[in-house]
Amino acid sequence: MSSTISSTTAPTTTTPAASNSSASNGATAGVAGGSLVTSTGIGSGLNISAIVSSLTNAFGAGQQNQLNSESAALDSQVSAFGTFTSALDTLQGTLAALENPTQLGGFDATVADTSIASATASTGAVAAQYSLSVQNLATPTQLTSAPVASSATPVGTGSLTINVGTSSATISIDSTDNTLAGIASAINAAPNNPGVSASIITATDGVRLVLTGTTTGAANAMTVTQSGGDGGLSALVYPTTSTTAMTQTQQAADANFTINGFAATSASNVVSSAISGVSIDLLKVSATTTVGTTTTSTPTTLTVTPDTTTAQKSITSFVTALNGVLSAIQTLGGYDAATQTAGPLQGNATLQSFQNQLQNILDTVTSSTSGVSSLANLGITVDPNSGSLNSTTAGLASALDTNLAAVGQLLGGKNGIATQIDALVTQYTQAGGLLSTINQGLQTGLSNVATQQTALNAELATYSATLTTQYNAMDAAVAALKETQTYLNAEFNPSANQTSSNATSSLSTGSTSTG
Repeated sequence: MSSTISSTTAPTTTTPAASNSSASNGATAGVAGGSLVTSTGIGSGLNISAIVSSLTNAFGAGQQNQLNSESAALDSQVSAFGTFTSALDTLQGTLAALENPTQLGGFDATVADTSIASATASTGAVAAQYSLSVQNLATPTQLTSAPVASSATPVGTGSLTINVGTSSATISIDSTDNTLAGIASAINAAPNNPGVSASIITATDGVRLVLTGTTTGAANAMTVTQSGGDGGLSALVYPTTSTTAMTQTQQAADANFTINGFAATSASNVVSSAISGVSIDLLKVSATTTVGTTTTSTPTTLTVTPDTTTAQKSITSFVTALNGVLSAIQTLGGYDAATQTAGPLQGNATLQSFQNQLQNILDTVTSSTSGVSSLANLGITVDPNSGSLNSTTAGLASALDTNLAAVGQLLGGKNGIATQIDALVTQYTQAGGLLSTINQGLQTGLSNVATQQTALNAELATYSATLTTQYNAMDAAVAALKETQTYLNAEFNPSANQTSSNATSSLSTGSTSTG
């Protein structure tokens, strides 16, 4: 189970806007009609909002840049460890198929004459060749009644007790189902049916009821008895000496066959105990040859061979996933000289430790004398330029064909390469593992950055409000000085004031002069 790597983005910077002044601290522009008009910057002509915004940004720039840098670095590491974890998960998903040596190598079973039998191989099979002949197939019991005129012809009422092997059922027949069709339906629908199916066949001489056992084998012989009713069900009794009762048209029998000339039997035509790890489905009796008074069955060949297709696919997937991990480590923890860019986890001790441990496992050389003691014997080598693993199809196929069991021991078992890698990856990806602990630390760091950002925003808001108050006070002072200047000009330069008044009067009456 892998740890979850997620990213939490720090709160966005909020630069407080310069607030407009109120009537109490706004700059006074003038008095007209008894109304006090105030507006930030009217007195001084300055854009106080822009000035306050610029000063506030400059005041917080150092801290803001540091928080942005810390947040970006933490987010980058969270994303990088997420990529690394994903690569490890992919690798671990390929290991299960390699850890059990007996399951790595499969076998394929084929029968030369596919009309006689088919075969499949599973765990426990070994490469070998066998002769197979079939003397008779396993069969179920089949009983057939004497013919009647039609399926709707009444037969009788009472109870039928049917025994198949050790199973038994009693079926009641009354006037609603006393025909062959009704009796067949009652048998098939019986909740405690002992393993028999009933059907109707129609021939030129009439209609018959056929009872067929659902299980083959000599132990599953069938008997039918009747009791009560009008006695008509005696026509369906078996065994009996009556010529009008049921007759056995097929006897329950075990299959008889030979493996390498040795006689064997089976209650079923699907035989799983004759050859270890091989299941044989008997399909037809073998042809026979008679010489004098001796008749022998003609055998066919059953061959079990190693099937390396599955193993080759599993190992190829393993190598691909390994290269994914190695590539992730190189990209995240390395340095790209061409772009002069360092990976987000360059020099990270966790990545370096994992890489060293992984390399030690991949360099495993066993004391096997089978010729398969290292990955190199499987055609898996290290590319000296990229550091990735190369796997040659021919080399792997040769190792699998030559000694599949040894390949399984190298990769699986207690000290197999796949088993060791699985244990290593689990240390990192399990809940509470190394990557989970690292992620918790990164999330704590992002949370701290968010807290600092909130505090900085509050500080900048206070600073902005203070500057706005100070600039508004200055603006009001400038407005007052301008008003005083206007007053003094009117007092000490009346003519200028009169000219201004006449001009204003002319404009108000609509009279103009063009000279």
